[in-house]
Amino acid sequence: MPHLRTEATKCNQASMLVPSFIISNPNSQYIYAECLVKGTGEEDEEMTRRAVSFVRIYKSARGRHRRRHNNTANTSYASRSSSISIIIMPTAAQPRRYHHHAHAHFLEFHSVRAVPDSHAWPDLHDRPTSPDNAVPVVDLSSHDGLLDQLRRACASWGAFQVTGHGVPLGLLRSAEAAARRLFTLPLSQKLRAARREDGSVGGYGAARISCFFPKLMWSEGFTIAGSPLDNARELWPGDPAAFCDVIEEYKKQMQRLAHRLTRLMLTSLGLAEGDIDWAGLIEEMSAVVQLNSYPACPDPDRAMGLAAHTDSTLLTVLYQSNTSGLQVLHPMNQDRPSRWVTVPPIPDALIVNVGDLFQILSNGRYRSAVHRVIVNRTSHRVSVAYMCGPEKDADVSPIEKLIEPGGRPLYRTVTWPEYLSLKGKLFDKALEHIMLQEHSTG
Repeated sequence: MPHLRTEATKCNQASMLVPSFIISNPNSQYIYAECLVKGTGEEDEEMTRRAVSFVRIYKSARGRHRRRHNNTANTSYASRSSSISIIIMPTAAQPRRYHHHAHAHFLEFHSVRAVPDSHAWPDLHDRPTSPDNAVPVVDLSSHDGLLDQLRRACASWGAFQVTGHGVPLGLLRSAEAAARRLFTLPLSQKLRAARREDGSVGGYGAARISCFFPKLMWSEGFTIAGSPLDNARELWPGDPAAFCDVIEEYKKQMQRLAHRLTRLMLTSLGLAEGDIDWAGLIEEMSAVVQLNSYPACPDPDRAMGLAAHTDSTLLTVLYQSNTSGLQVLHPMNQDRPSRWVTVPPIPDALIVNVGDLFQILSNGRYRSAVHRVIVNRTSHRVSVAYMCGPEKDADVSPIEKLIEPGGRPLYRTVTWPEYLSLKGKLFDKALEHIMLQEHSTG
């Protein structure tokens, strides 16, 4: 029998169980309840009946929690009782999680002569690769057709390379050198700055998506959230300044570029800053710097640098140095299936990935890029990513101007921390989980 949890809370702060109820009235006021029940389909009617009873119990709670009406307009199942709408939104099942042995995450990659079973992937060629297609290259210094180029790249690919961005090439190379200096340290020294298990963002460690895959990845990472000084002191007690100075200047230049790109991408959608509530707060966007290391691999056909995923950001700006490895999934069309396209290094170019939050913001017009990293036998590939999003308490929802007349938003409202939490539980089903789909019933 279904059990209705006797607690009302804001929808965007609720933990997501299967299925979820959003309970609203015509005045755009609602409370949220969770139904702890397994199964859907024929049980919906019974769940709805019990939800209606729940609403009657909590009728006095209406009005305590407010939200914009258009954020709950789309439904996957609806049943009406008096003036109350019960909106049932079945959530995505959580993907399987793998618990890898703690020591398996960390290898002295330079000394490994064969790929261990913990890192051996059986099916790296699940989709064909394409030498014919190319990720678009956009010159930001040229104003001729710039917005149109950005629009096509974001809608069709979700990724593009940019030149003419104004970030000094010398700084990009200095950031790469700083990353290489870090990753060539002995493992024991890198572990001094290991990511803590208390949920802290910063520090050294394996890819966070590792738990969603049965095999580990041929890579290591270092995340810098806020000042790099604390971690740098752990790595170089006698001389943290050299590393910190480069990273701080890199962050400054990338912040400027990310602000510019965000404005251009919004403008390419036909928007003005006033069309989005926090457009004036772009200057306050938050970000982390992610250093990535993909060591040379003795058997690259059996190892994966970074498994396929999308970024949980507004956008990510990446410097990939002069070693290829990044691949973007070009979606299928009428002529051929989806396929992996390698992004070739261009000496002074940066790669921009549209993130999940921008897909939400654009109401699906711009797609977040599915991408992965493959490794090679001879070269140690290093990349430096600037991953940015809105302030943590800013609501992200489809911009009203991008919703077709008479249409509905595709996604409900989230904050960046809420979405990161969902991504950590649901991985590639997170966007599907917050998607709103309407099926009216009598």
